[in-house]
Amino acid sequence: MANRIITLCYRKIIQSTAVKPWEKLVFEDSYAEFKMQAQLYNPEKKYRSFAELMQHAPGAEQLHFLVSAAIIGYVQQLNQIVPDILNTLGKHFLQFDHFQFEIINSDIQDKSKHQVAINFYSEPLVWHDTVHQYLLVSDKRAIGQITLTHLLALQPYLTIYSLQTETA
Repeated sequence: MANRIITLCYRKIIQSTAVKPWEKLVFEDSYAEFKMQAQLYNPEKKYRSFAELMQHAPGAEQLHFLVSAAIIGYVQQLNQIVPDILNTLGKHFLQFDHFQFEIINSDIQDKSKHQVAINFYSEPLVWHDTVHQYLLVSDKRAIGQITLTHLLALQPYLTIYSLQTETA
């Protein structure tokens, strides 16, 4: 029987309405870094928004990378556990092996328009079955042993990013 190996992606969007302390810190520090780094691409202060910078300022696509430096420490605090995603027992279990930071929107003069996303990519999982709106998954390293599983609810901003079939 073939094993279906999946990688999940969870997209965490953070904006001015953030209420959790970790999210507030990511919001504040990424906005401060955006304002500072945007000066490189906007020395004459012609543009206010991230969209304007992307459209008119050569090299502004580097802002995603440059601003990500401000949030790396916060991502490290997660200890490679994807936030917000719980199994049916209410426990965080989903580990990520890499992430991607993205500026969705921002404005140099209006902090309330700042919005970022962090895409967390899980470590490979074995996808055993789908039960109603739940995925039954286990750690890929457990193949051939007693397999501890997790039921994971399908939810907004969570997707199967990749699928690979391995023959047993």
